[in-house]
Amino acid sequence: MTAPNVPQIRLYQDWLRDTRGLVFDRYDDLWRWSTTDLDGFWQSIWDYHGMQSPTPHSAVIEERRMPGAVWFPGAQVNYAREVLRHADAAHAAGMPAIVSDNERGEVREMSWPELRRQVASVALTLKSMGVQRGDRVAAYLPNVPETIVACLACLSIGAVWSVCAPDMGTAAVADRFRQIEPRVLIAADGVHYGGKPLDRSAVVQELRGQLPSVETLLLLRTPYAASQIDAEADWTDAVARDDAAVAAFAPEWLPFDHPIWIVYSSGTTGLPKPIVHGHGGIVMTMYACGLHNDIGASYGANNFGERFHWYSSTGWVMWNCQMAGLAFGATIVLYDGHPAGSKEKPDWAVLWRFVAKHRVTFFGAGAAYFTHCMKAGVTTAACGDLSRVRALGSTGSPLSEEVQRWGTEQFRAAGAKDIWWCNISGGTDFCGAFVGGNRELPEVPGQMQCRQLGHAVEAWNEQGQPVIGEVGELVCVQPIPSMPLYLWNDEGNARYLSSYFDTYPGVWRHGDWLRIGEDGGCIIYGRSDATINRQGLRMGTSEIYSAVEALPEVIDSMVVDLEYLGRESYMPLFVVLRPGVALDDAVRARIEGAIKTSLSPRFLPNDIFEVPEIPRTLSGKKQELPIKKLLLGLPIEKVVNKEAMANPASLDWFVALAARRAETVAVAL
Repeated sequence: MTAPNVPQIRLYQDWLRDTRGLVFDRYDDLWRWSTTDLDGFWQSIWDYHGMQSPTPHSAVIEERRMPGAVWFPGAQVNYAREVLRHADAAHAAGMPAIVSDNERGEVREMSWPELRRQVASVALTLKSMGVQRGDRVAAYLPNVPETIVACLACLSIGAVWSVCAPDMGTAAVADRFRQIEPRVLIAADGVHYGGKPLDRSAVVQELRGQLPSVETLLLLRTPYAASQIDAEADWTDAVARDDAAVAAFAPEWLPFDHPIWIVYSSGTTGLPKPIVHGHGGIVMTMYACGLHNDIGASYGANNFGERFHWYSSTGWVMWNCQMAGLAFGATIVLYDGHPAGSKEKPDWAVLWRFVAKHRVTFFGAGAAYFTHCMKAGVTTAACGDLSRVRALGSTGSPLSEEVQRWGTEQFRAAGAKDIWWCNISGGTDFCGAFVGGNRELPEVPGQMQCRQLGHAVEAWNEQGQPVIGEVGELVCVQPIPSMPLYLWNDEGNARYLSSYFDTYPGVWRHGDWLRIGEDGGCIIYGRSDATINRQGLRMGTSEIYSAVEALPEVIDSMVVDLEYLGRESYMPLFVVLRPGVALDDAVRARIEGAIKTSLSPRFLPNDIFEVPEIPRTLSGKKQELPIKKLLLGLPIEKVVNKEAMANPASLDWFVALAARRAETVAVAL
């Protein structure tokens, strides 16, 4: 059957008209209602998606404040329930829950009943290990079906999930997991990535040694490990149960604000921030965002056969977005591997062939991926039958007009109608999107179509005033359900407040540059703070400093990310070396090796410069943001107050570099 694919946001507006008597002539009117009548809007999301609770809620929002808003007090929910309620209808329609593939072409399909059985089996196994509500379960796993099962199993019994990807270095993973004191570690002893088998057995053993709180190692054994390691439990056993207890299992009802998972968004100082979200908040914001992302149930007539793929690693919040496809009743399609094959023989058509092979209807990836495809000269028509693809999703960094036009032309050249681009921008911080798509609005290449429903987003100038048609700080002036409950072990909410509310008390400052057009279209211009953004993965500069400055050759360092105005991320690293040490190839290799080992190859700098001094404030803080603005072309007098510096002469070197960069840009133009 041919699915009509009426936009989800249109179906929702028809429902508002029929059940609430609410009619909006323009999207802007609908958005303004959703961000001013918070009670009316979020209750409508609850009702529209058929949310249920064994106990009623006494209010939608008890107090409009940030942070600390209390949503749906008295209600009980469970994310895993929202997923598994689709199992019978989807299976009856012949739709699988998960289709997975990898670099070796090993295709697996998991039915909805099998997903339900495995989740129950692992959940009961975790309970037999003593895992209780609120206990943390840490996972070191790749983008495979086992990770989805493990997550849903944890959530179903009220355990708190946290995952890191196997491409992250041991130190980076340990820095995250140590803070949350997990009771169980679920880990893979190897992966296949970039065309190579990668042994992770030594990393798993090291992690176990650095996490004294772990009582049980649940090991996913793979063919890629160099050695067999001891573990208290094996995944094959954990997932094997199929008895009466499994058949009778159902996810537990949990308080609306019960912690669901801990994700990490690094600041520029100290350890990565462990961000705690709640079940109810995530479910509600997920459903609101789904109206924009336009994912429907694969078993429903409107979206029959829907197959949703968003390329991601488990270390990126888009993995959570990929899993959310199950909560909409869609078949999710996973790819475990490098998007360009191997480093030795890059092939940026890999994912396009994968999408064609598995009849994907919605294909999302980081903006950087589509840029690489364009530069590599990929011809999508040569990658197989892509006629099922109706939407392309992009996030992680600004998608340029040129790249979006390239992608659209690829489909036009193949005889397809114009493809819809769902360009979104949000964050790990609240596990959602502030701005995104709307299939009913005009599409302008290089832009996002609108601010999302329920998200009171504005661009503020330096005076803290909302502006239209100008670039300003992205702020959110009303609470949304998925804003963090708190940061783990954050006494007095000190880190939480300093991360998002120090500039504008009571108003969420996100750390992005935003321009909202007269037509409501939005452009994200990159980070307005010092956070590093590489291919959609964000890392605090302090983690890079910890890796680099541990080397005996390096006295001091500073890194900035010059992503802005749709430019591809350019990240230079500045180092002060010990007397007698030169920045030769050997030292460069050691610096790069330290970053690879401690963090990830994703965070290797584009250039390394030796400098006499790192600019610092009188209190000793590195002047990252002023140097970033200087290198982006702002005059020195507008970016830094020399009187507030400990070493103002250190700026001379960076002023000279900025001048050289300006000349290079002028020549290129």
